[in-house]
This record gives sequence, C-alpha cells and structure tokens, in this order.
Amino acid sequence: MAGPLDGIKVLDLTRVLAGPYTTMILSDLGAEVIKIEQPGVGDESRNFGPFKNGFSLYFMSVNRGKQSITLNLKTERGKAIFKQLVKQSDILVENFRPGTMKKLGLDYGTLAAEQPSLIYAACSGFGQTGPLAKQGAYDMIIQGMGGIISITGEPDGPPVRVGTSISDITAALFTTIGILSALHHRNQTGKGQLVDVAMLDSLVAVLENAIVRYFATDDVPQPLGSRHPAITPFEAFRSADGHIIIAIGNDTLWAKFCEHVDREDLISDPRFNTNAERTANHSELYPILSEIMRQRTTDEWISALEKIGVPCGPINTIDKVVNHPQIKAREMITQVMHQVTGVVEVPGVPIKLSDTPGDVDTPAPSLGEHTIEILTDVLKMSFEEVEELKQEGII
Repeated sequence: MAGPLDGIKVLDLTRVLAGPYTTMILSDLGAEVIKIEQPGVGDESRNFGPFKNGFSLYFMSVNRGKQSITLNLKTERGKAIFKQLVKQSDILVENFRPGTMKKLGLDYGTLAAEQPSLIYAACSGFGQTGPLAKQGAYDMIIQGMGGIISITGEPDGPPVRVGTSISDITAALFTTIGILSALHHRNQTGKGQLVDVAMLDSLVAVLENAIVRYFATDDVPQPLGSRHPAITPFEAFRSADGHIIIAIGNDTLWAKFCEHVDREDLISDPRFNTNAERTANHSELYPILSEIMRQRTTDEWISALEKIGVPCGPINTIDKVVNHPQIKAREMITQVMHQVTGVVEVPGVPIKLSDTPGDVDTPAPSLGEHTIEILTDVLKMSFEEVEELKQEGII
C-alpha cells in the first residue's frame, strides 16, 4: 500500500542525525529519498558504532528506505548532475553550516530561481540568521546552550545530558513539519519556499513549562530529579523491588490514592489538600509517600493503582521496552534485511494512518549502492558516461 507521500521525490544532502532523521520520516511515509554522499567517504555516521558485519547500525537506524548516490559537488560536472536531479525533485533537505551551499552555488536562491516550486529545507545548529548562524553545533552543545541540561538531573547534582539526542530529534520533527506545511502551500499556489529550522530554536520551543515559570515568577528553574515542577505527586518512588512512577494530576485522584493506602488524614491536611499546596510542600510530602511506596513491589503497586484509576507505571529498561506487549502490538519494533548485516531490528513508524499507513520496508543503503541505477534510469545516462564519471572521481 502506498504511503501518504507516494510520488514525492526528495534529495537528501544530510548527514549524521537531524537531517537524516527528517528524511527518514519522509521515506517512512512513502516519499522517494535519494541520499547524495561524497564519493569514497559518505555520511560520517557510517563510521559510528555499533557495527554488524562492518556496517554501521547507527547509520542503519536513521537512513532506512533511502537510495544512495555518490556525487562530488565540488566539481562542475557534479553540480550539473545535481541540478538535473533537483529538476526532478519536490524537496531538497540539507544540514550543512549556513553558507556552505552558497559557496557551491547550490543555495536556495540559486536553485529557486531555476525551479520556483522547489521546497528547500535547511536544518542547522543555529539557523540561517543571527550572530551564531555560521557556527557548527552538536546535540550536546545545543542541550547546554538551550537550557535543557540546566533542568535535568537531581537537585544540586552535576550537569546531566538528556539520554537521547533530543535537540537533533526535535529539530528533525520541526523540519518535517515545516516541509509538510510548505508542501501544502505549494499544492495551493505552485510555489516552493525555504524551510529554515535551527536545533537551538527547536529545543527552546519544547522547554514549555520552564520558560512559562521563569517569566511568571522570575525564578530560574532548577533540576528536580524525576518530579514535575507543577503537579504533585508526579514522580518516581522506590518500591520494594525497584521504582514506581505515579502521576496524580488532580485532587480527586489524590483522594482515591490516600483512601487506598489508608491515609485519609492526608486528604484534609492543609499542607496537602490541593495540588498547589502539595507542590509547595513537596519536601514534607515526599518522605511520607516514600515510606508508603516502599511497602509493595512495583508490580503490586501497578495492579492496585490501575484498579482505582491512578496513573502509574514502571521504569523499563530498553530490553523491556522492545519486548513490551504494547510496543509489539503497535509494531514499534520492526525488522529490515540488509545484504551485509542480515536482519536488523529498528524502530517502527509511530504515525498510524488508517488509509495510507507508513512503512519500513527497505534497509539503509550501502554507500553509492544506487548510483548507476539513478544515473542510467532517472537521468538517462549511458553506461559509458557513468564509467567516465567514475574515472574522473565525480561519482
């Protein structure tokens, strides 16, 4: 079954994570993605572990479903071939430092003048404008600059990185949203546009409560461990055999919980009778709840609290996540077969569409795997021309 983006052609000039994750989403949803890589080198993430039979599973995890063509864009002939591919494409995605594509003569202004319908998405550390625009950035740098590390970890503890490359991933999601928005606009007007997304902007956009609290109170938010800054109790507690998370978001649930644990006195206690008071007096409430929560195992708590409607859950390790029946039911772990690695497990498509569902049906490509096919089938070059390009180091 064709995905919702069936028929959309994407040129992918991206590397490492934010850009490739963007084009992976487009591929999962049915777009045809041609990944353009430097001859003999390719996306540097091809060298990131873990590896299976010498092939990077890091690269595999965010480049599935794409075709790979090698092309030297520093040569005039390479640029000419690239422009031919642009003319047959709907979307171009790149995540170079701003200015790199202009030096090559392949920037948005140049390409849009020749093809006004082109949607050109540029995902970078700091965006196309501003005093830091031309600086490079990695996720850890942006996590620090964007403030998320300052509110992550335990109170008075050292800086703690969020456990996934959150600024890359959020930038990828916003870039995808931007591309699809521009695609809708083009469908109405015929005109493409530049989609400019910065990792730093994207991370600031998801700080939500922290920014609101700062402007409302002038207090600078600090790390709070696992607890929520505005809802109490809403955090992880030690159980008899591990940890249990409870999330009591209103006073009705609070009363049900207190009745269940035979602590009705906490309901009327003026320190705890409203969410605002419980949050203000967290330091007094936490020891009380900690003692209660240590009395049962995690599974016992989950069984009991689910029966009374109190949201709760375990802290699963990754092995438990990938084997969880809910994850399996939603097909969030799937398999692809690669000629080098054999079968590899990768995350599935989280967007579930009833009529045009996305799919993960092909693995990540080997470097230049589709070069000859694309040049001969798409650009109608002869095998002699292709061989000449090889000899000249253009592909």
